[in-house]
Order: sequence, then C-alpha cells, then structure tokens
Amino acid sequence: MKLFYSPGSCSLAPHIALQEAGINFELAEVSLEDHKLRDGSDYTAINALGYVPVLQLDDGMRLHETPAILQFLSEQNNAQTHDALSRAQLGQWLAFIGGELHSVYYILFSPDAEQGFQQATRAKLRARYEWIDGQLEGRDYLTGQTFGVADAYLFAVTSWADAVGVDLSGLERLQAWLERVAARPAVQAALRREEG
Repeated sequence: MKLFYSPGSCSLAPHIALQEAGINFELAEVSLEDHKLRDGSDYTAINALGYVPVLQLDDGMRLHETPAILQFLSEQNNAQTHDALSRAQLGQWLAFIGGELHSVYYILFSPDAEQGFQQATRAKLRARYEWIDGQLEGRDYLTGQTFGVADAYLFAVTSWADAVGVDLSGLERLQAWLERVAARPAVQAALRREEG
C-alpha cells in the first residue's frame, strides 16, 4: 500500500491507523500548495481533487476521503468492526468528526473568513469538544477501552486546535485522552516519519 499524505493534514489519521495495524506501506509526500509529489510529478494525476489522503492499494485501486480510508483499514485489521452495531458506531464517530470538526476547521484556516464568523466557529468547535469530553467519561477511547481509527481521526484534527485558537482548557477527559493517544508508539512513529 501507498499513502499519499501532507504533513500537518488529516492524512495523519490513516498514517496512524496503518502504523497501528502493522501494515507494510510506503509514504508519498504531497505539496498541497502546488499539488506536486516530491519527484515533481503532478499529484492531480493520482487524485484529480488535489487533496490528501489517498490510499493506493497493492492492486492499484485508490481510495480517498479520510473516513472511507479509515473504515477500510479498520475492516482490514478486523478492529472494532466485528458486528453491525460496532460498524455503525464507528461510522457514527467518523461522520461526526468529519462533519462537525474536520470540515469546520477549514473556516479557521481561511484568511478570508470574517473575524465574527471565526469567533462563532471557535465557539462551535469548543461546544463539540465539550460534548466529546462528556462521551469519554468511563472510557479510554472513543468507542470504549480499545484504540481505534476514530481515535486516530480525532487526534489528527484536534492537533490543529492550538494553531487556530480553539480553547480546549478545562476539558480534563479530552486532555487525558490526547495524552494517551499521543503516547502510543504508532502515533509517535507516524509523527516522526512525517516530521523527518
């Protein structure tokens, strides 16, 4: 497998999931500024939409969209997807993170967004994180006591909070969860590979 990624982006989530699963894979870094790979080739030949991640399977098939890639990797690894309810709960978390967090952060990364709109966006994100903090009561990870791909996704998007001024202070369960996830060897390995 090959993961097309860009450091600091949501592609960190499938990178972590691949590391967690112990799957052998290659990394191909993409510049999101000019949509070029490191060798200078045009990334839009891989993904016409120009964004990451893309997971290229060994047979050449390509998957894009973070939730779809994560669902695929979870099922490949037989992690947390052993029955219909588990799959639905995972899908619920992936949809929530994608729709209520990931897509909302783009407003804060946009230089054209009005100050008032940015403040409202920060408040919305804070409210979503407060809800997540409540969901973490009595559990170590989003879907229970076992780390899963939804945790990788939430970790990747939450890593943007400081850079755009989203206040996570006082969310003790969320902070403990962040520390637990950050300490995982697979997360450390993914971060090192992306920084190096």
